[in-house]
Amino acid sequence: MKIKIKKSIAKGRIKAPPSKSYAHRLLIASALSNGKSQIEGIIDSKDMQATLSCLGALGVGCSKKGDDVSVFGGNLKEKFDDFNCLESGSTLRFFIPIALALNDSATFVGTERLMSRGLEVYDEICKNQGIKVTKDKTSIKYEGKLMPDTFYVRGDISSQFITGLLFALPMLSDDSKIVVTTKLESEAYVDITIDALKTFGIEIKRSENEFYIRGNQKYKSQNVMVEGDASNSAFLDAFNILGGDVSVLGLKNDTLQADYIYKKHFKELEKSYKTIDLSNTPDLAPVCFAIAASKNGAHFVGTKRLKIKESDRAEAMASELRKLGAEIEVYENEVIINPSILHAPTEALYGHNDHRIVMSLAVLLSTLGGTIDGCEAVSKSYPSFFDDIHTLGISFEEVAE
Repeated sequence: MKIKIKKSIAKGRIKAPPSKSYAHRLLIASALSNGKSQIEGIIDSKDMQATLSCLGALGVGCSKKGDDVSVFGGNLKEKFDDFNCLESGSTLRFFIPIALALNDSATFVGTERLMSRGLEVYDEICKNQGIKVTKDKTSIKYEGKLMPDTFYVRGDISSQFITGLLFALPMLSDDSKIVVTTKLESEAYVDITIDALKTFGIEIKRSENEFYIRGNQKYKSQNVMVEGDASNSAFLDAFNILGGDVSVLGLKNDTLQADYIYKKHFKELEKSYKTIDLSNTPDLAPVCFAIAASKNGAHFVGTKRLKIKESDRAEAMASELRKLGAEIEVYENEVIINPSILHAPTEALYGHNDHRIVMSLAVLLSTLGGTIDGCEAVSKSYPSFFDDIHTLGISFEEVAE
């Protein structure tokens, strides 16, 4: 889908979309509980569809009405259906240990890009526990059951591996421990996991780089509301740095979401050339790159994990921003955006099948005008994005292919 964005200014009030990070975790915790849970704030995005589909593969019944989902936990299947994770890395990494804690066989399917994003942490655990792993380009089959143990896990690849284990290990027959062997990046996402688990009655004890998980714990059904999403609200708030007047409602000031720091980053980028560390907030990289290119430039560090996202986000954003006249240097773990004067593109920008690339470019093009190809990617996390920015006054039209 191609969308042509016209120069326009965003103004108005808008409610923050619900947090994708919390939504995944609350849905999964409710599925592992016995009885009915009610989760308010589940939008119909591709990632939520993936997690709901995987709940069905477990045998969990779900009923969706608007943005509310009733989850009927317990009574899991003796033999699981294939887990279709679509393109959701969170879904895949969360469900692998859960499935292996509950059963001795599970098959996961998804896109080639998803399966290429790396599961080395789980590969090592499976090797140590004698779990057989069979892979092809779009599927992975596991044969064997996860057992209580001390799990040594790198923390500089993705915190999602730790989250998956934190979901699974409380259900095992004995106690376990996770030892993080490197610096834990995106630590706040683990904090969100522990918060969600606590809501559903699961206790995790932490001591610096170690997590202690008591076995034989039981998830307890709950009725909860998903809080506003700092990650996706950043795209709405970014209009304010570009001359707009937008109030984003529904974010918690005391949220555990690390991406709430976008407010601080935006102020810094607006004032002057800054060095900003993105190692704990890689999802903010595309929109921060866009703002830096439009303002004073910036030096970003901690960018190495951008390679394993929906696209290679540093290279993807560099490629598109250069079409606008930006001067960008991409290195292994840093990105330098030099101050420059941007212009409207002479060709269509490309979304790289990455929702955050598309939304970042859309915000920036509101000041320049231009076309983006591949806009359907926003359906992964924020399907109403273009409708929402239209209500704020951003003018655009779909271009016939």
